[in-house]
Amino acid sequence: MDSIRVFAPATVANVACGFDIFGLAVDNPGDEVILTRRNDNKIVIREITGDAGKLTIDETRNAVSVPVIKYLAHLGLQTGFDIVLHKKMALGSGLGSSSASSVAGVFAANKLLGEPLSTDKLLPFAMEGERVACGSAHADNVAPALLGGFVVIRSYAPLDVFKVPVPDNLYVSLIHPDVEVNTKDARHILKNEVSMNKAISQMGNVSGMIAGLMSSDYALIGRSMVDFIIEPIRSILIPSFFEVKMAATEAGALGCSISGAGPSVFAFSEGRETAEKVAAAMKTAFEQVNIQATTYVSTINQAGPKILE
Repeated sequence: MDSIRVFAPATVANVACGFDIFGLAVDNPGDEVILTRRNDNKIVIREITGDAGKLTIDETRNAVSVPVIKYLAHLGLQTGFDIVLHKKMALGSGLGSSSASSVAGVFAANKLLGEPLSTDKLLPFAMEGERVACGSAHADNVAPALLGGFVVIRSYAPLDVFKVPVPDNLYVSLIHPDVEVNTKDARHILKNEVSMNKAISQMGNVSGMIAGLMSSDYALIGRSMVDFIIEPIRSILIPSFFEVKMAATEAGALGCSISGAGPSVFAFSEGRETAEKVAAAMKTAFEQVNIQATTYVSTINQAGPKILE
């Protein structure tokens, strides 16, 4: 096989109370990468679509190619690839756009080379794409995009990641408003210190979220979707955030919060029918302040990246 086409999913990072430690994958949107062997050892980005010309084709500075370069260097392989990247979601959306590209690229390379590494061993290389994209090699987007499911990053040094089982009928409503939030800016405004009371409350919700997911206790999941540390600060970057959040809960959502650094917003619901109503309610709330938005409804994607025919 000389060429492969791979899809990697969008993700929701932080999941309200789990800043930089929680992340989950959804069915759509996502990015597609086509990787083709070359007769030399060069990594060449041939084409990028869907980015409005914003992304560089410099292979040393793009999130799709850097993980491939790091992966090949780790294996000591002198192999070249042409890369075509199809962006299927907006840049800076809070949906793990750079992570999807990173995961699709390194997953495709590993498949073309006969899988010298297991999928989970690709995570450190995918994280290097995040370092290029936003200056921090965090894993709360790339880990679920690569592994699928709901993922917890217990530790970064050493890297310790595990998946948590989730209820079958848990749905995610996602909405991406037509506003822009820069990930670096969204991290810069955060405080370096929090009060003891807030830390204790946050730890209680982190524990409650895990227990609720593992026991299919939807009410506990909802009660745990309270972020005392990050959401109060980042919400100021999203117009009408609290109105959107209220609309989601009034439509039946278990809870609602910011997806990643924003501006996208997500909500959990029990059942697809409720999740569809929640997505529609959030869209209406944004439209009331003349902001157009795109919605998605999905279960938690357990598969992660996949090969497309």
